[in-house]
Amino acid sequence: MEPLIQISAIGAPLRLANVNTDQLFPARFIKKPRDVGYAQYLFHDIRRTDAGDINPNFSINNPKFETAKILFAGSNFGSGSSREGAVYALYDSGFRAVFAPSFGEIFAANCLKNGVLTARLDQETIESIQEELDRAQEPRVSIDIDQECITLPAGKVVKFSLEPFQKHCLMNGLNEIDLSLQFNEEITAFEESHRRTYPWTAL
Repeated sequence: MEPLIQISAIGAPLRLANVNTDQLFPARFIKKPRDVGYAQYLFHDIRRTDAGDINPNFSINNPKFETAKILFAGSNFGSGSSREGAVYALYDSGFRAVFAPSFGEIFAANCLKNGVLTARLDQETIESIQEELDRAQEPRVSIDIDQECITLPAGKVVKFSLEPFQKHCLMNGLNEIDLSLQFNEEITAFEESHRRTYPWTAL
């Protein structure tokens, strides 16, 4: 997994609370292989009108935000089912960080496994950032994970907090497999000792 240390990219506002994983990645697309490109399914239904046309009022459809990699969303983002496809769709669309007042717990865990930053900011701060992004001609935002801070388009710095384990995994590009492989020598030594002690288990 690629380390995530600093990000400088377009930030996009999403003024919706309780965006669930089915809205992020609708269930009818789950059986499709990821190599078809999950980016096309991100927010598939909620970014369209009832007639199926792209909704120009949906913030991410705004050309100013079409290359965004950072999302500033409403509370309880990623609630609902545990489908990891919701994170794949975000990642494949280029998003590397999501800020919100709160997250679905399983969604946030899946983000960490896939190298996507999730961090909490209070509602007032989120709304202030969203307004600045709307006003900015170029809504570019910089994130420093080591310093746990965001630099907004006008230069204001906003702090956020990460758990030490989350920070370690993101900055070192570690998923669950990588974390296990850090103990490869110990695992190999245990396996060899176990085979010597209980040779019949290796048959």
